[in-house]
Amino acid sequence: MDDKEKFEGMKRELVEDNERTYGQEVRERWGDAAADGANRKMLNLSKDQFARFQELGRRINEELEDAVRAGADPTGPAGARLCALHKEWLDYTWSFYSPEAHKGLAEMYVADERFTSYYDEVVKGCAAWLRDAVIARAR
Repeated sequence: MDDKEKFEGMKRELVEDNERTYGQEVRERWGDAAADGANRKMLNLSKDQFARFQELGRRINEELEDAVRAGADPTGPAGARLCALHKEWLDYTWSFYSPEAHKGLAEMYVADERFTSYYDEVVKGCAAWLRDAVIARAR
């Protein structure tokens, strides 16, 4: 198996894992077209795009933790930056973007313990802070 085949297999595995974990819920909430579009976008990412997607995820978590530790205002400049980074991250997999959908996802980060525990794993309060930033800044 060459590197390209390994990379394609890794993306397929990520999509399949995500589909098993969240697929039914995503399809019920946003429909088959949105779920299938997101899966297609992930599968079509180049190595450079995928690396940027992963780097954005790391930066979001790091900057979010720093902002919460510093007591930054989620409606201020740090919130604007994190909201923009989060939108850029979403653009790699979402087949559509709307501020309303972005805000809805951010609300899920607080309403659904799976998301809250992911964002709050290192620093408690990150999920709520990100939600507040997105609610204030999504455009």
